[in-house]
Amino acid sequence: MSEDAGAGTGVPGSAATQDVRPVTLPHMRPGDAPAPPPCGGAQDPAVHHWPVDHLDGLSFDPLLHRLLREEPVALVRMRFGEGHAWLVTRYHLVKEVTSDARFSRALTVGRPVTGMTPHNVAPAQGIGRTDAPDHTRLRRLVAQAFNRRRTAALRADTERTAERLVDTMMRRGAPADLAEHVTGPLPEHVIGRLLGVPAADLGRLQEWRGVILSTDHTPAESSAVKADIAAYFRELAAHRLAHPEDDLFSELSAAQDRGELSRPELISLTVMIVLNALDQVRNQSTTMVYALLTHPGQLAALRADPGLLPSAVEELLRFIPQRNGVGMPRIATEDVRVGDVTIRAGDAVYVSYLAANRDPGVFEDPDRLDLTRDGAPNLAFGHGPHYCLGAALTRMQCLTILSTLLRKAPELRLAVPPEQVRWRRGSINRGPRTLPLAW
Repeated sequence: MSEDAGAGTGVPGSAATQDVRPVTLPHMRPGDAPAPPPCGGAQDPAVHHWPVDHLDGLSFDPLLHRLLREEPVALVRMRFGEGHAWLVTRYHLVKEVTSDARFSRALTVGRPVTGMTPHNVAPAQGIGRTDAPDHTRLRRLVAQAFNRRRTAALRADTERTAERLVDTMMRRGAPADLAEHVTGPLPEHVIGRLLGVPAADLGRLQEWRGVILSTDHTPAESSAVKADIAAYFRELAAHRLAHPEDDLFSELSAAQDRGELSRPELISLTVMIVLNALDQVRNQSTTMVYALLTHPGQLAALRADPGLLPSAVEELLRFIPQRNGVGMPRIATEDVRVGDVTIRAGDAVYVSYLAANRDPGVFEDPDRLDLTRDGAPNLAFGHGPHYCLGAALTRMQCLTILSTLLRKAPELRLAVPPEQVRWRRGSINRGPRTLPLAW
């Protein structure tokens, strides 16, 4: 349930413009001069045009790879939005920016920052675009619902469901698509249980997810879907208030009724949870299986020592480029020194967790998959106040899928050559469209 699910805040705009739209900062008074554009002056650094091309398999974005090593705080312009923004790629600098309250998510609202999508993925009142104290209040409401009892029940149910799904897939015979039979249905089931979404409605949620997380749909199409999904959850909230159940959405609906959060906040929280649960787990777990099956030496080590599985999941999270481009930007509220660069008040800033996870100054031979790696924690779920709310739940599902497959299908292999695996297009998240398996 990453708060970075919104890949940028871009809206259609002139790709040629060099200026960043002025923003009113907390310390500005009426009549003050607006914040200057990034790096004004004759010695401006180059602005890198970043098309964020779709990449297949485990290929790493070449611009991220280069900037990480040569220009760890760089200016970039993407396909949509206006002006340019800073991109921070090194591990320790990414941690600095994401922990620093001087970089605001709330100030991105109404700001057409250059981005990779033609529409705003994250809603203006969503948890991903708030700062403390509102952000702290919303996170606390969700965290309270992840109590030990509910977490234990979800883990047991997830393990039973994974067993059933894998057994069914194997009875049907090879070749079988892992995404169709296991890594797609499992997160649907888990989020249905967690939120209390009726199973019959999951198909509609999947259709809405495909549009909202798209880089190809128009702003009008995205707005129509957002209106549909908001109407759906408004109706479900009214039903849960009248007929509460033991689920997260019933608890959040009751909190909204008590005035602890607004209706838009309730809707945005729920949409964030649904989008990430349905998309992130499917893509990450499917790509993890692909990575293992295309690295036979690593897979053999894991089969020889199943105790490696928890550390293997962490290494796979570090190694796999799980998304295209970057997540959501921040706006500097004052001048801040980051590395060798001064980021000015009003500048837009992105961080790349993907690049940070490949930092050669932190990870030895970072472009190599090594399931025995021990060292710094990966940043796959972000860092700082906006660290992914559902990181533990995602890890649990990925761990369950891998352990179940390795135990039940010791001869698991790809049913097609790796180059014939089809990968997703037109989405902010990466992953196989299908993963045909044999055993």
